[in-house]
Amino acid sequence: MITARGLTKLYGSIRAVDDLTFDVVPGTVTGFLGPNGAGKSTTMRMMLGLDRPTSGTATIAGKPYAALAAPLREVGALLDAAAMHPGRTGRAHLRVAARTHGIPLARVDEVLEEVGLAAASRRRIKGYSLGMRQRLGIAGALLGDPGVLLFDEPVNGLDLDGVRWIRSLLRGFADEGRTVLVSSHLMSEVQLVADRVVVIGGGRLVADTETSALLTGAGGPRVRVRTPSPDELLRSLPAHAVAERTGDHEIEVAGVAAREIGDLAHGIGVRIHHLAEVEQSLEHAYLSLTGPASAADAAVATEGAAR
Repeated sequence: MITARGLTKLYGSIRAVDDLTFDVVPGTVTGFLGPNGAGKSTTMRMMLGLDRPTSGTATIAGKPYAALAAPLREVGALLDAAAMHPGRTGRAHLRVAARTHGIPLARVDEVLEEVGLAAASRRRIKGYSLGMRQRLGIAGALLGDPGVLLFDEPVNGLDLDGVRWIRSLLRGFADEGRTVLVSSHLMSEVQLVADRVVVIGGGRLVADTETSALLTGAGGPRVRVRTPSPDELLRSLPAHAVAERTGDHEIEVAGVAAREIGDLAHGIGVRIHHLAEVEQSLEHAYLSLTGPASAADAAVATEGAAR
């Protein structure tokens, strides 16, 4: 389990991370979402002891990362796939990590096979593509067979097969009862795999909820209806329903379930050509929660951290 309590990071007068409190629980994939500059990478660096919090705490299995007895066996992380010695081979890079953590060298070949780099393992890293470096970074995270995984933008540089593979990997680890935190500004990608989402903007917590709840929205599901008699259906909806015309023969309704609308239409003899609940995207949900101010905050934070 990963726990953040009041986590704050200042760069001069810029609050890159502002009083974050949330948990990442075992058995789930938790998406850590927000635009570039929102504070995601800074938060993960504090979790891994790479940056010192200005205030607050971040613990993994109840301890700061630096206090873990065998970090690579307990936590696997990929923050920057470029942070590798370009003159080493992929296999040598992993063997160094294995030796320093008492991990059998046979495990190196296992993870190289798992990430699809076995055939390229004896090539120097400087000749790797971005996608290959990303796979090697993931191999390093898996090396100690850890119970906790932290990935920052893991799909960067991966082709379509690689993206589908990383989805399967994350899902499989969570299904085994492990703790998975994956950060991305590609909300559509995380939407496909995350059980829960923690959304931040301008370093501040915006939402911490199940993905399904965020997609449904606070007002409950919206139902899209296509009918040749929209006015008649609108007049028959219950008073608590919120409806709007979205086309000549289409309406969207909130506050009433699709089955209720279907039964109502049948009862009054209105033909229905299409009836379905509409799920918003994570991107749409994020924009609804934060508005344009969050993007501006993120831009300011990025500028300040770069100075």
